[in-house]
Amino acid sequence: MKIMVRRSASRSLMSAIALVTAGCGLVLALGGCAGSSGRVASAPALPAHDSAYTLMDMNLCLSGQAACYAKVQYPAVVQEAISRIRAARPDAVTFTEACSGDVALIARRTGYDMRFSKVIYNGKPLPCIRPGGRGLFGDAVLTRAAILSSASQPFQAQAGPERRVWLCVSTRIGVEVCAAQLASHTAVEAGTNAPQCAELRAILAGRAAARPVIFGGDLNRRPSCAPRGFWTLTDSSAHQDPGSQQVYGTSAFRSPSARVVPAIHTDHGVLLVRAYLSAGR
Repeated sequence: MKIMVRRSASRSLMSAIALVTAGCGLVLALGGCAGSSGRVASAPALPAHDSAYTLMDMNLCLSGQAACYAKVQYPAVVQEAISRIRAARPDAVTFTEACSGDVALIARRTGYDMRFSKVIYNGKPLPCIRPGGRGLFGDAVLTRAAILSSASQPFQAQAGPERRVWLCVSTRIGVEVCAAQLASHTAVEAGTNAPQCAELRAILAGRAAARPVIFGGDLNRRPSCAPRGFWTLTDSSAHQDPGSQQVYGTSAFRSPSARVVPAIHTDHGVLLVRAYLSAGR
């Protein structure tokens, strides 16, 4: 597509470009990383024009200990994730039931930036097994844009051996991407799913006050945990565990649509959501 600029406006355009360049340099110079306190570093403004933004959500069942691991056929599940990312080229990928070493490999093979949040199990980090040497069990976010900062905390409501966590990353383009997996349907955990849902809603609402937020994860429930003003899309058409994978976005992400891509080597489909990121929001 060609963009026509009137000759009389060229001087103003060049001045604007110079100001934007100087501003971006200042932001990059001042940017920092947040710790687990949840504070988020300042990020540059969004692109000047609306642009497509795609998020891919996957539950990989990689611990080696869950019953679903029989279907994984490791390392085929990792190669399948790499292939899906290369085919769709999403702007962000959210992973649940992942392993730090496997996700690091996926990030290297696809060229994405990555943050990982370990899950505590029976009071300590859980090493992935069958085979070992794959790092720790947890959740992850991959983004095409560089990650400026990240924050992760366990939910306050917990039950059973697994401590569920949330993870958010702030990216260079001014978008925040979050991921989480809430408590399962098992008798020992089921009672904490609703309180975790309420806490996630408050966390996302608070972080959306500063910048556009998009979330993906396995909620282990069908009702949405999205805050007021967010939209919700799910994998309700999936053949495996439909409705539990959910993606939420603020109003900066316009006209969202979703499709489910079948997955062979895990017990969930791949939820792919596409929206249009509004300029200056």
